[in-house]
Amino acid sequence: MDPLTISAASGLRARMDSLDMLANNLANDSAGGYKVDREFYSLYVAPEAAGSTPDADTLPVIERPWTDFSQGELRSTGNPLDVALSGQGFFTVAGPNGPLYTRNGSFRVSASGQLMGAEGYLLQKAGGGSLTVDPSRPVAIAPDGTVSQEGTEVGQLDIRDFSDPSALGKRGHSYFQLTDTNVVPAAATGFELRQGMTESSNATGAEGAARLVNVMRQFEMLKKAASLGDEMNRQAVEQVAKI
Repeated sequence: MDPLTISAASGLRARMDSLDMLANNLANDSAGGYKVDREFYSLYVAPEAAGSTPDADTLPVIERPWTDFSQGELRSTGNPLDVALSGQGFFTVAGPNGPLYTRNGSFRVSASGQLMGAEGYLLQKAGGGSLTVDPSRPVAIAPDGTVSQEGTEVGQLDIRDFSDPSALGKRGHSYFQLTDTNVVPAAATGFELRQGMTESSNATGAEGAARLVNVMRQFEMLKKAASLGDEMNRQAVEQVAKI
């Protein structure tokens, strides 16, 4: 294939990856605590092109997605078991394969009195262990994460933060797991918990629709470029045949 067709095909592949990412963001625009994924572009250099001129055989690709951890809108629900995190940090829950971290503060109490996250994972308290409350009594959660019932302190939610959030990998819709063992979770500071509220997804439908239109336009342009390259190759072959 000629360079024009190769570049256009590579661009089309990158745009298809973008469409998959956008579709996932739009599907989760109502998921509490969801963090939007975005693209990080790079240029791929074929191994056989090593040592040649800098511009040889370089193709545009999405090197990796990255997660936008900016805070979503805080919305009032009136449910005392809904808690929004304002500022930095993540709630810690006990996942099936180790600790998981989330911004989704839609909690519930099990029949045995254990405080759980939206997916049923047990919430962890500072210092380790889970939080057990009396299901028949109201639960109060202070801005610093202290959980109490009728003035009696039960424990404090374990709120963690990371010096490098890119060390977190997504697990499901709104959970993250540490993927880099060199990064150590630290106790979060400068946050405030707001009871009776939840954090919405930071993926907005309006932005997603605008980005979708832009990607589709780029896709059409690249498709035309690929067709132009194919037509040029066809004409070149016909001209050579005439000669």
